[in-house]
Amino acid sequence: MADGPYPGESAGRGDRIHRGWPGPANANGLPPLLDLSFDTGTLHTARARIRACASRAGFGADQAEDVVLAAHELAANVVRHAGGPGRLRVWSLPGTLYCQVDDGVASAFAVDSLPCEPGHGLWVVRQVASQMQTLSSPAGTSVRVRFDRAAGGIPRR
Repeated sequence: MADGPYPGESAGRGDRIHRGWPGPANANGLPPLLDLSFDTGTLHTARARIRACASRAGFGADQAEDVVLAAHELAANVVRHAGGPGRLRVWSLPGTLYCQVDDGVASAFAVDSLPCEPGHGLWVVRQVASQMQTLSSPAGTSVRVRFDRAAGGIPRR
């Protein structure tokens, strides 16, 4: 599977990477701006690519850093808690950026089931994103976050 403008990179290693949800419903089949596999050795690359996506989508520097923070936290959770590679996809829609992180670890089916305790990474993600959704199934877990572009420097949440 190609990674958007970066041919030659896979979007997963074998069948281990969970395919996750399809794109956001309002993407109308638009392919992701970024489709990237990551592991512990490539988190720095994922951060740089997310920052570039947020900038291209018209997000200011501060809000772009919020996007990077959230996406990195989700990707780091895959590496730390799921024990392996993951998949990161980004869609840019008018005024909105969607980031989705998928792992390949089987778990019981549940929607919005991830714990959220103050002081932890998922709590931080919920604070900086406009919306966060999770889906766990026997195929793995997907987390999708939405960022609404700030108007006049004030993020819409």
